[in-house]
Amino acid sequence: MFGFDISVILDALPFLAKGLGLSLGLTAIAMTGGLTLGLVLAIARLSRYRALATLAALYVNGFRAVPLILVIFWFYFLVPLLLGRPVGALYSVLIAFVMFEGAYYSEIIRAGLKSVRPGQWQAAQASGMSYLQTIRLVVLPQALRKMAPLMVTQGVVLFQDTSLVYVVSLHDFMTSASIVANTQNRIVELYVFAALVYFALCTAGSTLAQRLSSRQRAH
Repeated sequence: MFGFDISVILDALPFLAKGLGLSLGLTAIAMTGGLTLGLVLAIARLSRYRALATLAALYVNGFRAVPLILVIFWFYFLVPLLLGRPVGALYSVLIAFVMFEGAYYSEIIRAGLKSVRPGQWQAAQASGMSYLQTIRLVVLPQALRKMAPLMVTQGVVLFQDTSLVYVVSLHDFMTSASIVANTQNRIVELYVFAALVYFALCTAGSTLAQRLSSRQRAH
């Protein structure tokens, strides 16, 4: 650590902050979109219609069987071909992240829905509620408590995965740190700083997940 120059980090903070903003923005959008898509897929997988459940299962298992970096490449190169016009790296990455995360969140949501006692489903439907009303008004609110820790944990993993967008030349936080490290020839300073930022944010997320899990057990 001899000769550690913190001024390099301070000078580069605006550039690094912009990269961190992209990483956090991608995480928020992908998490929101993934949760929405995951809920739809989870409901489809629990549907009494076998064809619908099978299609949803194929989607989920298909995306969970391939690495995220491959999905990013798919959408970066295939979406413009399908649309016949360029869509840009950012939109391609957003589509890839939402569709990939939707597969993972669907399994979390499906497990949460199935954890609710069958009697709750039966009572709601006996009172005249439809299948979707039963999920929205009775089952989902109970399942959310159980799903919350896993959702937060998946969000932490998602934040770490945003570093993969370097493959399509987007300047996320890790890519920004690498650019400064190489241009200023201060690799130690920048990578130590990047590690500390990832450690702080991921530890905060993991701590939140643990607290939610503790409250759930206490409840």
